[in-house]
Amino acid sequence: MTNIGIVGSHGRMGVALAAAISEAGQHHHGIDKGGNVAKLAERSDVLVDFSSPVALEATLDACIAAKKPIVIGTTGLEERHHYLIDNAAKDIAVLQTGNTSLGVTLLAHLVREAAARLDADWDIEVLEMHHRAKVDAPSGTALLLGQAAAEGRGIDLDRCSERGRDGLTGARCHGKIGFASLRGGTIAGDHDVIFAGPEEMLTLSHRAENRMIFARGAVKAALWLVHQKPGRYRMAEVLGLS
Repeated sequence: MTNIGIVGSHGRMGVALAAAISEAGQHHHGIDKGGNVAKLAERSDVLVDFSSPVALEATLDACIAAKKPIVIGTTGLEERHHYLIDNAAKDIAVLQTGNTSLGVTLLAHLVREAAARLDADWDIEVLEMHHRAKVDAPSGTALLLGQAAAEGRGIDLDRCSERGRDGLTGARCHGKIGFASLRGGTIAGDHDVIFAGPEEMLTLSHRAENRMIFARGAVKAALWLVHQKPGRYRMAEVLGLS
């Protein structure tokens, strides 16, 4: 039995994680804001963090000190957070992703393949919709899918993306990847990657019906990660896609 530590155990994802861990026949501990993350790391075999970017540095420090791997599903990360993750990966196994859903992981693989085979005459648009309480946009999943498309095209997403069009923006730039974010209701997460070509269109889609899909994927990732050497990993590797 694997002991999985949950950072942010009283949050919506934390509650879902606890249910998914029990469903998988594993054991879990958890902390919330103000909790002792060092003690959690010591008593766990692997940690899962869906809390907030603010808490990430302390969590990584605790994992490094305890030599414990960690799955990071927190979105809204900035460049400095990725620097911290890269640094931690020298000592421990770290899996960071914008989405732990197994379906989204496969979708990203398909997006990469499609982008590699359809030239720049096929415009790429990433459309996402989430519940009204989500605070970051585009979603981590949308960025993950956009990155997959950019990798397929062999381009830099930061330099080749368009977001938040409004007013007289002019014609669409050739070869750019567009993002659109919608918010409302209680939607767990809908994502479409649209390839709009000359007189035809291809849409690759994923619909999240319940956040348990993210929890189950995170548990699968954690059980896989606990056996890996130090390094930075992706969900695709959990499914043997790369």
